[in-house]
Amino acid sequence: MPGAFANRAAALFFSTRPAFLSVTLVGVILGLACAYHDLNRVDLWTGLLTLLAALAVHAGVNVVNDYYDSINGTDDANTDRIFPFTGGSRFIQNGVLSPRGTAALGYGLLAAVIPAGLLLAHLSGPGLLWIGLVGLIVGWAYSAPPLELNTRGLGELSVAIGFACIVVGADFVQRRAWDSTPFAAGLSYSLFVTNLLFINQFPDRAADRAAGKLHWVARLRPAQARWGYVLIAAASGSVLVSGVARRCLPDMALFGLLALLPAVYAAGELFRYCETPQRLANAIKATILAAVVNGVVIAGALVVGRSG
Repeated sequence: MPGAFANRAAALFFSTRPAFLSVTLVGVILGLACAYHDLNRVDLWTGLLTLLAALAVHAGVNVVNDYYDSINGTDDANTDRIFPFTGGSRFIQNGVLSPRGTAALGYGLLAAVIPAGLLLAHLSGPGLLWIGLVGLIVGWAYSAPPLELNTRGLGELSVAIGFACIVVGADFVQRRAWDSTPFAAGLSYSLFVTNLLFINQFPDRAADRAAGKLHWVARLRPAQARWGYVLIAAASGSVLVSGVARRCLPDMALFGLLALLPAVYAAGELFRYCETPQRLANAIKATILAAVVNGVVIAGALVVGRSG
């Protein structure tokens, strides 16, 4: 496996699980669209720096998660993973990176965000520090002891908060103030992303239970846990409808409900294969599509329906 990469840089890049970083890209785009809706402008350079910082945080969280899942034995025991979606990168298990190197990379990426965050806070206002601090803490604490939020059944809440922070933070950098628009758009989007975590836990369930990683999919029987996917998707749609009803979002944002189409398909697959989760690859792809459709469509509605 180490020889599968042309050079060290390629190995480090793919250890961050770049396929999942697309949801962060969409989150930043959504936040910038929120600001554009009211300001009729977006600063390109601060927007780009926001994107790079958000991607670095997500990449760092992914790598740190791999490190702690190696320490607690979760990934070592995981023989039911669906490549490349679940079970981590397995770079430690396959000898691509050492545990120490993995930890250094993950924490290095998180540390690299700090100067960028301070610069953006200097340009936009101290409120951004609170957004960034919350995002970093929940991202780190998702898998790192002593908090290990996912083990305590708080992983879904962590993901929802973390991705909402991306949208709110990207908006704040441009707007330099708080506003209800990114909260409404960000919460709807982040809940669709949360369902990606939720469904990914089904193939990992046996290994997670053996390692004492007791998220809700591990605590409940599969036939019970599958309803969580439906509840999260319904909550996302409800938040979007509420945001439009309260005039936080333009009417066209309701087209973001199109994301429920792939989500309904994924839910059907999950209800069918919750006991044989190795067959959930298409459902996981549909869940990714649902999140992307939700974020991109709402962003488009905000741009098209901009104020002024």
